[in-house]
Amino acid sequence: MEQIILLIGFCLASYSVIANDAIQTLGTFISSNIKRPWWVLWLFAGSILTATLLLGWYINNGDVAYGRLDEIPYPENINWWYVLPPLILLVVTQFGLPVSTTFLVLSVFSSTQVIEKMLLKSVIGYSVAFAFAIGVYFIIAKYTEIEKVDNKDKKLHWRWEALQWISTSWLWIQWLVQDFANIYVFLPRELSLNYLLLSLGFMLLVVGLVFKMGGGKIQKVVTQKTNTENIRSATIIDLVYAVVLFVFTVVNPIPMSTTWVFIGILAGREFAIMLRHDKKAVKIARKKVMFDLYKVNAGLIISILVAFVIRYFN
Repeated sequence: MEQIILLIGFCLASYSVIANDAIQTLGTFISSNIKRPWWVLWLFAGSILTATLLLGWYINNGDVAYGRLDEIPYPENINWWYVLPPLILLVVTQFGLPVSTTFLVLSVFSSTQVIEKMLLKSVIGYSVAFAFAIGVYFIIAKYTEIEKVDNKDKKLHWRWEALQWISTSWLWIQWLVQDFANIYVFLPRELSLNYLLLSLGFMLLVVGLVFKMGGGKIQKVVTQKTNTENIRSATIIDLVYAVVLFVFTVVNPIPMSTTWVFIGILAGREFAIMLRHDKKAVKIARKKVMFDLYKVNAGLIISILVAFVIRYFN
């Protein structure tokens, strides 16, 4: 029975985490490649997912989470309510809310001390991402966020296209290293080959579904932001996001909310663009920022309540 519960939890977590969080990394990629067949994008993202998962399993002796579950032990007793967090996340995702999957899923398995560490790292991640994005975009927005890449200049367009696929690859890898913990928390810390292959196959199906749906409702968080459909803008967003995630990956293996980092980057970018081109529109940017921040904080509150209720059952 426990094995069935764990497998259900893994499947729900795989779908809900990827559907909710993958848009942070693949959203701009989808927006700027909307004319390409979905299966081409799926093959690209799926091959990177496969390589990252297999490499982690091989070099870490079966630990595909890259050490991010070291302080979150495998639960001794599994009950049906452990599947509630990914199930709630699945429901919330359908409403287009970019909630933090890290807090919603991992908080149930974590001690209070680990939750505090995750929260602190995530808040710092948001702040660093926000400040870094403002600095970067205040300098480059004049040249990258208003002027368009001339599609008639095929040489220039292909250069940016190549850069985007490279930046998306690096960002996708950084996100997978961070968020594999949210998915594989339901499975043994040392994964068998059978579990590895079965889980990989299921996640590839989920990623394919995300591309088939064009990103789903969460995609609106990306498309509502300034100029995100432009390949040059999308490339720079991915690069900035990848740099921040890489830095925090190196700092320590404590899981963090990639959602908070992503929202911080989009917020800093919006402010910088408005300050650079239309200072009167700063109030509009502030409303967008506060609304996104409100949604991720709502997710945090839901996460804490879910963890509290489940601990009450225990």
